[in-house]
Amino acid sequence: MAEQQPPRGARMAPFWGTVLAVAAGALLPFLACGGVLAAMLAVGRIVPGAARSVGSGPAVAIIHVRGVILSSAGALDSSAANAQTIIKHIRDAAKNADVRAILLRVESPGGSVVASDEIYHALNQVDKPLVVSMGELAASGGYYISANADWIVATPNTLTGSIGVISEFISLEGLLNDYGVSATTIATGKRKDFGSMFRNMTADEKVYWQATVDEIFASFVDLVAAGRKLPRAQVQALADGSVYTGRQALANGLVDELGYEQEALRKAAELGGITGDPRTIEYSDEPSWLQLLQGLSGRSALPSRAEVLSLLSVPALQMRWAAP
Repeated sequence: MAEQQPPRGARMAPFWGTVLAVAAGALLPFLACGGVLAAMLAVGRIVPGAARSVGSGPAVAIIHVRGVILSSAGALDSSAANAQTIIKHIRDAAKNADVRAILLRVESPGGSVVASDEIYHALNQVDKPLVVSMGELAASGGYYISANADWIVATPNTLTGSIGVISEFISLEGLLNDYGVSATTIATGKRKDFGSMFRNMTADEKVYWQATVDEIFASFVDLVAAGRKLPRAQVQALADGSVYTGRQALANGLVDELGYEQEALRKAAELGGITGDPRTIEYSDEPSWLQLLQGLSGRSALPSRAEVLSLLSVPALQMRWAAP
């Protein structure tokens, strides 16, 4: 009796298992910064809760930036810092006549270049004092959004800095060859499939993309130099991707004070002309129980194979600390 061949799906199972394992490895540093376990167990698109007011009279608005900075939340990133939500909070605080100053609480390794810049731009349009309180981590894009604040407070052990731009690509060419799988691409120009995971990047493409990364990096350095009123050469010397403790950041002129959220709140009240303990209006980015249930009923918390491969196939520019 002739030996029966296993079904095609069974033959390809090891291949897809390997691809998804490689994909998970490629995405893990990105997801870990924003809490990979929380992201995988999260519930999809959730609308954040309303602002919470404590006290009376003139107020300091408290806005949180927690996790990896992204343009919007999705299946893999519901624990991330949703730029659109943060920008809405900023604009709400700007329109509130009771709000005399804004306290931005940053706990982020950075993230998307565009999302970070959108938050920075929204903050820059507000004609109210801005104080930043840095938590455990306020690096790369987390520092980018902080750089133009009127006052920056970091804890002695905050990790900040990481001034730079990163762009990562994954190539499955070798893996595809091992499994005898080929990919055919029909494109209109030599760079139309630039960054494709089905082939290795050419030397010309690396030079081309490095120029793009360098252009954005130069803007980052300019922004920090202007916001911190430091010589550009000094910022350039610091901008090798290194992270700095709060103490080191203070010595290098990247922050103004060592302290904690209470010190930052007092400074915001002072700059806003508030005497005594200020009223606080805290903008929530936490979902309600009802929103959690709605999210659970809406979709699976785990990404599909197509979603993972789609994420890997899109070139991305990030201001993100690529921590282990």
